[in-house]
Amino acid sequence: MTKPIPDKAEVALEYPDKFYIGTFERSARFDAHLDATGISLVLDRAGDADTRKSVHMHLNYHLFAAILRDLASTIAAMPAGDVAHREALSGAAEALHHALAGQNSA
Repeated sequence: MTKPIPDKAEVALEYPDKFYIGTFERSARFDAHLDATGISLVLDRAGDADTRKSVHMHLNYHLFAAILRDLASTIAAMPAGDVAHREALSGAAEALHHALAGQNSA
């Protein structure tokens, strides 16, 4: 089930001879879910052939866990006064933790 993107995402793909960059804003949608081997993420912007784009990513569980650990180790880079972003991340991490522990989450 896709949901509206609540903020903004930028995606860049760099190859030796090509560079692609795309932005997904509030008019775009996303889907994130778990499957048998990892995390699936889709960013999708509908429209005509000139504006339509999508990104599909799959990260195996161990890679996603390593990403979460790296994010945790770099949290000091986030300004202490950035309460709104800190609360959003904290709430999402708490919901993931409760879901993994088999508890109901908000």
